[in-house]
Amino acid sequence: MKTNPTRALAIAAGLVIVALTAAAFWLSYAHLAEVALAHGMRGKEIRAWAWPATLDLFIVAGELLMLRAALAGRVDRWAIGLTVVGSGSSIALNVAGVGSAAEPLDYVVAAVPPTAALLAFGALMRQIHQALAGQVAGAQNYAPDAQPVTEVTAPVTVERVEDDQPKPALEPAPVVIPADRTLTAAPFMWDAVSAPKVTAAVPAAQPREVVTEVIALSPAELRRKARALHRQAVRSTSRPVTIKTLQDELGLSRREATELRREVVTS
Repeated sequence: MKTNPTRALAIAAGLVIVALTAAAFWLSYAHLAEVALAHGMRGKEIRAWAWPATLDLFIVAGELLMLRAALAGRVDRWAIGLTVVGSGSSIALNVAGVGSAAEPLDYVVAAVPPTAALLAFGALMRQIHQALAGQVAGAQNYAPDAQPVTEVTAPVTVERVEDDQPKPALEPAPVVIPADRTLTAAPFMWDAVSAPKVTAAVPAAQPREVVTEVIALSPAELRRKARALHRQAVRSTSRPVTIKTLQDELGLSRREATELRREVVTS
């Protein structure tokens, strides 16, 4: 069984980073506990050893929140702020705990553990992020086998509406001139002020009867009509018949019209 060198190196790097993170946090934590014992918590060892957690846990919480934001594809500024505050405070207090009369190398020794803890924990979170991102990408790329699609065809029916009812003829209404009206100088005119209104009676439109006839077209007839529409479209527009034309002329659904057009055009 062959061993994947990339995977082996990733595991080795992860173990080294975990060991480095644990050692750096322990050194920083222990030094901060000593600082607390020397300043304000003399004789209170339990509280002094719990006090560094108020700083180092900010780093852990901020890094975890940044990991969650990275997996979601966004930036969490609050998480970055927690990490910066926790790391900056830890480094500053580790250095300040050395005292004012120490040598420069003493300050360097005090600053290395919290700085290494920050960098090592960040590298550990990066390793975890890469591993989780790879698993998510693999799950998204997996797709189940496509199931065969069974096409169901049914006879196509076309409704025809006929209107054979005769239209009622509208006869002009007679114009009646009252006997007591006198014509003016102009022929066929009378006084406009007292002229009666002329009205015409319009019979009510009779409701038309709709005759619905269902015509079932066989597949052969559909193909024949589709070929005729295709030839007509080529002659008039130099282009194949459109799906919309087949839908309107033959009463087909879009899927049926698409399949019929493909068959007609390719043949």
